[in-house]
Amino acid sequence: MTDEKSPLIRINKYLSECGAASRRGADELILAGRVQLNGVVVAEPGVRVDPETDRVLVDGQLVNHPFSCGGRDLTLLLHKPVQVVTTRSDPQGRQTVFDILPQEYKNERLLHVGRLDYFSEGLLLLTTDGELMNRLIHPRWHLPKVYHVLVRGAVSDIKLGIMRDGMTLKEGELLAPVKVDVLRSDAGGVWLEMKLLQGVNRQIRRMCRDLGWTVLKLIRVRQGPISLGSMNPGQCRPLTPAEVRGLRRAVGL
Repeated sequence: MTDEKSPLIRINKYLSECGAASRRGADELILAGRVQLNGVVVAEPGVRVDPETDRVLVDGQLVNHPFSCGGRDLTLLLHKPVQVVTTRSDPQGRQTVFDILPQEYKNERLLHVGRLDYFSEGLLLLTTDGELMNRLIHPRWHLPKVYHVLVRGAVSDIKLGIMRDGMTLKEGELLAPVKVDVLRSDAGGVWLEMKLLQGVNRQIRRMCRDLGWTVLKLIRVRQGPISLGSMNPGQCRPLTPAEVRGLRRAVGL
């Protein structure tokens, strides 16, 4: 019988929690001889590791376990500001989402869930739960994302209909239909709400470009069951246990 208090976990689960691969992907890495444990090539996925003391390498690169608090899972909701990059470090020296985290989270081994580009803002999830992150970024479990977008240009029913029907970008990519509605118009432009069901790179900006609109502001306000709410740019908070349960249920965990 396995001691329930034992810190040892299966190496495929370890790699999944690290965000290195899904469990099935981890099995494939192991069977291909690409995983080492303390300098020895791992032969089968049932090998157990201690996240606190063992060294696991994939293709010669050290894989760090994300849990830094005795196995505690942590998932944060950050309102990413504009002109902040979604990466751990930036060769150009720009501020990153990890730079702006409150000090209490600086030492957590957080993984960013997807990206928001440099000039976009809004909801960004960061988590120590590698399995949750893998589900959230996998196309099979892609959760709807809602954006509020301020555009300049002629917003007509014809152009909105093109989005709603599923448009083809000038690069040739065929997009799924986008639920889009006009929120309001003012002197600054037209605010649109867009609900995306797929994860094409810079999709909103490229759609607007092809429709002759200039994006003035782009804010992600919702991802699956998680909402940005009234948080200001730069603010950060941990998800509540109920929010985490809802998020995990939404991706089949």
